[in-house]
Amino acid sequence: MIQWESGGVRLSLVDAGEFWLDGGAMFGVVPKPLWEREREPDERNRIRLAMNLLLVDDGKERTLVDTGAGDKWNEKSRGIYRLGSRRPEEYLGEVGLDPTAIDRVVCTHLHFDHAGGNTAFAADGRLVAVFPNAEYVVQRGELEMARWDNERIRASYVPENFEPLARDGRLRIVDGDVDLSPRLRLRVAPGHTPWMQIVLVATDEGTVCFLADLVPTASHVRYPFIMGYDLEPLRTLESKKRFLPVAHAEGWRLIFEHDPLLPLGELELRDGHLAARPWRPES
Repeated sequence: MIQWESGGVRLSLVDAGEFWLDGGAMFGVVPKPLWEREREPDERNRIRLAMNLLLVDDGKERTLVDTGAGDKWNEKSRGIYRLGSRRPEEYLGEVGLDPTAIDRVVCTHLHFDHAGGNTAFAADGRLVAVFPNAEYVVQRGELEMARWDNERIRASYVPENFEPLARDGRLRIVDGDVDLSPRLRLRVAPGHTPWMQIVLVATDEGTVCFLADLVPTASHVRYPFIMGYDLEPLRTLESKKRFLPVAHAEGWRLIFEHDPLLPLGELELRDGHLAARPWRPES
């Protein structure tokens, strides 16, 4: 867990667990001899991925960005993904909170590894919101995409992660770029999904950006390193070229949601290309 404060805003990078996905799929057209230099695969060609979530506390509201994979998994599925997810009572407990303390959840998109922790089974077997006092913010287009049942996306979108929230009136639907507060801004960054949103937090020391699956690990800063999972890879490239040069020029702190080795960093020029380096707040 990494935590720091800037101008009355407390930011906490919390660990919701890990899972493993196919390395080739994670790097798309990039050949294995290149990506395995940085991400060592297991015997099934899977690489280890984190689920780093961001908690933003501005003194008035507590906002959690994404919720990880949750615990609604059978043993077969856990084995496929080598899933080691953590309950919110665990990762929020590390910052002295519990799920009732969260006022808002921002869903960058609704894939299972980002939204699986939205809901859980209650004692009576009913699916309910994990964060009982929170609104869940999602792009209208992303919700429509998640409900579009077809073979290409079916495995990524699990209705039990969002339909119970819609049923109970817990979703706040937004359209396009939105400022939730003077400190918290949502910006659509299409590519991985057409309506994925990233989160920008304004602090006294500059912008902190939660990149979601636009740049899932620090290795994906390089423009050609685009996941095979992306629905619109050329738009991913456009989004990276839109946001990353600004991030470098303005010195943004970047959160790499799926990176177990470099969860928080900043950009530098290295051999003429943008690259990530670690950044840690001063203690």
